[in-house]
Amino acid sequence: METPVTIGRLAREAGLAAETLRYYERIGLIQPVQRTQSNYRLYDGEAESRLRFIRRAQNLGFALAEVKELLDISSSAENDMGEVKALTEQKIAEIDLKIADLQRMRTALAQRVECCPGHGSVANCPILASLADAEGAMPVRERWGRRDSQSSYNVAQR
Repeated sequence: METPVTIGRLAREAGLAAETLRYYERIGLIQPVQRTQSNYRLYDGEAESRLRFIRRAQNLGFALAEVKELLDISSSAENDMGEVKALTEQKIAEIDLKIADLQRMRTALAQRVECCPGHGSVANCPILASLADAEGAMPVRERWGRRDSQSSYNVAQR
């Protein structure tokens, strides 16, 4: 991209909605290089590069706040790469927790599948029965609070 382009063109080229780019601008991930007399945003190749960076980082599991932190660190050559390494190691630890959670869920589901003959009335389904009784008498709030505090990620972080 040699000459500045409008938000619509950048959005099309990046495969994103213009509203996404406006949001990225509001949170400081990208900035237009200028505005036209009609107040249209114009972006340069740097914005396109940052969008590629954002997409790659998100594909690796970084949340937008973490992407912003990485971009902020990368904005000055004097910053220490140790910060980037520490953030990446933290992300790996979070991924490891997610993997452990997924493995636990898979094991629990596989155990339930093993108990089910796969035919007959659902009234006798061991999978449904185990789901109905799985948490025992523990109050829902306590169960959910414990689960959330044990896990380092949740939907609100995304």
